[in-house]
Amino acid sequence: MATSGTYAFTLDLTDMIEESFERAGLELRSGYDYRTARRSIDLLMLEWQNRGLNLWTIQEGTTSITAGTSRYALSSDILDVIEVYIRTNSGDTSTQFDQMLTRVSISAYAHLSNKLTQAKPLQFWLEKDPGAIAINLWPVPDSVETYTLGYYYMQRIEDSGSPGSNEMDMPSRYLPSLVSGLAYQLSLKRPEASDRAPALKADYEEQWNLAADADREKAAFRVTPGGYRFP
Repeated sequence: MATSGTYAFTLDLTDMIEESFERAGLELRSGYDYRTARRSIDLLMLEWQNRGLNLWTIQEGTTSITAGTSRYALSSDILDVIEVYIRTNSGDTSTQFDQMLTRVSISAYAHLSNKLTQAKPLQFWLEKDPGAIAINLWPVPDSVETYTLGYYYMQRIEDSGSPGSNEMDMPSRYLPSLVSGLAYQLSLKRPEASDRAPALKADYEEQWNLAADADREKAAFRVTPGGYRFP
C-alpha cells in the first residue's frame, strides 16, 4: 500500500475560509467576503483565549529584578501568568535555586499593612491593565541577593494578518475546530445560511471539545485526604 510519507497537512487562510463558506452553504466571491471572514477568525481567537488554558501558548520568561522595585510590567503579548518564581544565583549549576511565589488577590494585597517592606519576595499580585499586565512583588526585593524573576505565561494567539497564504498560530489539530467555528460565525452573518446555524454551532462545540480534551495536561495528579477538617 502506497502512502504519502508526509505529516505536514495544514490550511492557509484562503483554504480555511473557503472550507468554512462551503460548510455554511455559501460561496466566497468577493474581497469583502474574505475580509469579514478574517475578522471573524480573529474574534474566534479571542474567544478561545477566554475559554481557558491553551497549552500551545504557554511560554517561559525571565526578567531582572531591581532592589527596591516591586512592580514589573510585562510584554503586551502576555495574556495571563500561570506560575511565578524567584531565582537566586542564576546560572550557577550548583547553587541556582527557584522558589515559587504565592499569587494573592487585589484584596489580600491591599490589606498588607506595609507594602514597602523589603526582603526576598514571597507573594505577587497580578495587575491586569487593558494594554498589558504587571507583576507586583511582596515583600519588595532587597539587595541582599541577586534575584531573577521567572514566570510561565499564556501568550496571546497571533492575529490572522492580511495575506491569504498566512497560517494560523495554532497546532494543526485545532483546524477542524477553527473551520467549524468560522462556518458557524458566517451563518450568523448571512441570512441565507441562518437555517444551518444550530447544526454548525453543535459541530463547532463538538470539535472544540475534542481538541481541548486532547490538549489538556496528561501529568499525574494525586489528592491526599485528611488535609482539611470540616466543622
